[in-house]
Amino acid sequence: MEIQEYLKYRVDLLNESKDEDGFINESNFINSIIPSMLDAKLIDTEDFTETYYSTEIDGSPIKINGYIINDSGERLQLFILNDESISLDSKNLEISLKEYYDGIFKKATNFTNKAIKGYLNDIQDIGAINALINQMSSSLGAEQFDVVEIFLVSATATVTGSGSTAKPKRIDFKDEKVKIRYTKNKDSKEKEILILKRLVDLNFLYSVLVSQGNREALTINFEEQFDFKIEAIKAADETNFESYLCVLPANVLAELYKRFSSRLLEKNVRSFLQFKNTSNAGMRKTLTKDPEKFIAFNNGLTITASNKEIETIKGKIYIKSLSDFQIVNGGQTTASIYFSQKDGIDVSKVKVMAKINVAKNVSEEDLNELISSISEFSNSQSKVTTVDLRSRNPQLNKIKALSESIITPSGRKWFFEKSKGEFNTKLRIAGQSGKNRIEKEYPKEFRFTKEQLGKYYSSWGDEPYKVKKGGEAIFRKFLEDISSEENERKLYIDRNFYELLISRIILFKSLEDIHGARNNAIGQLRSAVVPYTMSILFSKTEGDKKNTNTFDLAKLWAKEGLDDDLKTYLKELMILVNELIKKYAKSDDLGEYSKKKEMWDDIYNSHEVKYFLNSDNSSKIFNKYSISKKDLEKKIKANSKNKEVDFKFLKDNIEIHAKTAKFYKNIEFLLWDSLTQNEREKLSKISASIQQKLEIDKTIIDFEENLMRKIIVEHPSFLTSNIPEKNNKLLEAFELILKKYNQAQSKLEDLESSFDLLSKIALSKGQKYSSVYTEIGKALNVGHLPKINQICILSDFLL
Repeated sequence: MEIQEYLKYRVDLLNESKDEDGFINESNFINSIIPSMLDAKLIDTEDFTETYYSTEIDGSPIKINGYIINDSGERLQLFILNDESISLDSKNLEISLKEYYDGIFKKATNFTNKAIKGYLNDIQDIGAINALINQMSSSLGAEQFDVVEIFLVSATATVTGSGSTAKPKRIDFKDEKVKIRYTKNKDSKEKEILILKRLVDLNFLYSVLVSQGNREALTINFEEQFDFKIEAIKAADETNFESYLCVLPANVLAELYKRFSSRLLEKNVRSFLQFKNTSNAGMRKTLTKDPEKFIAFNNGLTITASNKEIETIKGKIYIKSLSDFQIVNGGQTTASIYFSQKDGIDVSKVKVMAKINVAKNVSEEDLNELISSISEFSNSQSKVTTVDLRSRNPQLNKIKALSESIITPSGRKWFFEKSKGEFNTKLRIAGQSGKNRIEKEYPKEFRFTKEQLGKYYSSWGDEPYKVKKGGEAIFRKFLEDISSEENERKLYIDRNFYELLISRIILFKSLEDIHGARNNAIGQLRSAVVPYTMSILFSKTEGDKKNTNTFDLAKLWAKEGLDDDLKTYLKELMILVNELIKKYAKSDDLGEYSKKKEMWDDIYNSHEVKYFLNSDNSSKIFNKYSISKKDLEKKIKANSKNKEVDFKFLKDNIEIHAKTAKFYKNIEFLLWDSLTQNEREKLSKISASIQQKLEIDKTIIDFEENLMRKIIVEHPSFLTSNIPEKNNKLLEAFELILKKYNQAQSKLEDLESSFDLLSKIALSKGQKYSSVYTEIGKALNVGHLPKINQICILSDFLL
């Protein structure tokens, strides 16, 4: 059954990967699964550089699809796609033999070995593949890269057994090492580069989907991987956790960071700040001059885990492995030790204190809460802006609520996927008829994820090099920007904010379309050209304090797109930016160099950009699409007068009521034996509330959401068979209210008068209960939500 769910998801992935002509190419497929890898923290950024190269050299097949260099630069991540796995008529979708994957991995390891040793330096290809090969074979590359991690992307299910008895299994692949010699400062050096291999198959991709973006649990087996057991003292044994105190050798920490990189620190509130930071510089000094004193000077590490394997020998406790391993305090210490060792500093005499907290009998949410609290209260090594990166962040919740409450001028809504897999879950619960309606209501171009949100928002600014980096770093920056109490003008996440946010998204997506891809593209640097172009536009208008005018983003919201003259102008600007990146880059790897501030400074201050922005055409465009900053402030203030209503609670209620009581009765029958008494009561309360047309409170709504997630994981077939017909009239009644509310808000009309007009229309048609419209208008006018029974009444008498 689980394998069939994998294969169904494969169809969804292939459909998402189709280009405008309906074809699936390798690059599109890899780009479609990159967000899942980012969610699982296998990579730091979604900025994948395409370098398709496939050939045979001296009888050895070679293939590579692209690469990512991690944020701290020591890890090169290569991608190779199993091309036959994306063939629509592929029959070999269930793979049980490790040798099948070994053969594909071999193509990438052949590339790695030959590139590092300089055997590919004479290839005739141009572009990113040349830049990559040159870097891998150079002394600088040899010095920079300690790890090459190969990801084999395969749209196959990895199984044990066959046919109806097939069950999913995980295959791990043996590490390899490459010895190299290189020159640094005229001295001959020798090192080993570690080659890691990781399969990204349907098993992995589906698990990310159903976990709704929770990171993949990291298990560290110290005995197997490092020939080391942690001697520890048990310091506490409480109901939900136990604590151990220990001392860790620095060389073990360095090896941990080398093998797992930032995945160790995924829940840590900070990222490594390099040695410019006072605290990090102090660590470096101690590591160099007084390594034995490091344990006395340093605050040590705080580690969390959800399980452990221990053994007791002669009364002493030894920790052999930890599951769901995370360093939640001391990330800078770990990174500092690794990079100091990388720079030649001997850390063999360095030891670090550590406190290991092993959670027990806690949910994923409670574990996250524990880790968040530890991070918040124990971090003192350097000033940190604490920001909740999880999907339950209050700012993200507010944006989600606005996305469900605000309709565009043409009557559409945007779908904000706050949690990974949220849209897919919505489709599966809806059944086939509901699925078609939802896909029509929210086409791909009207959806965005929380990771994309950070990129879209931050592109309207003067740091496009950070946008190019992407990943968690830009998402963190976005949340800090909208959360900070220290902003010059504190941001209010309201209708004004949301409309301007969508305007930024419209601009970004339009620029991507104008730029084009592959054969129809301006160039091969779209992920840099688009944010650089937006930043030039921003810096010339809103970002220029001397300029009394700013670019009127609200016009994009009103039009829901760009006029032809603006499209033409921005295309010309993107053509220029593409050429300037190639001109001013001080590296063959244009994509990587465009992540540097120097690149942005050189381009924006160039005479070419100044000439372009001072042209008559630029003046014409700015005159047409500008608004004075004072007028914009007045407009925002006027729009803020109406009290905004948050429809999310009502929307959640409507979604549950529309599924019908029978749906939840079926769930009761399915899960009764596995539910606690409390859960049974909550489920019964949902059915009763639907039958009695009563509001369902927030705790029950949260319970229902978790319950649906559990069903998707444990009983996926339930959602594809015997689902009762949804109460679509209830959904339509809600949408009618929402549409009328938005029309009144956008025209600054009185809400009570607007809904009173609906009441009169209903009365003229002889409808019963026409006064309900008036009652709803009165409630909305003072910021209150309509009652669920009022929406139920309207659903029987729709206009």
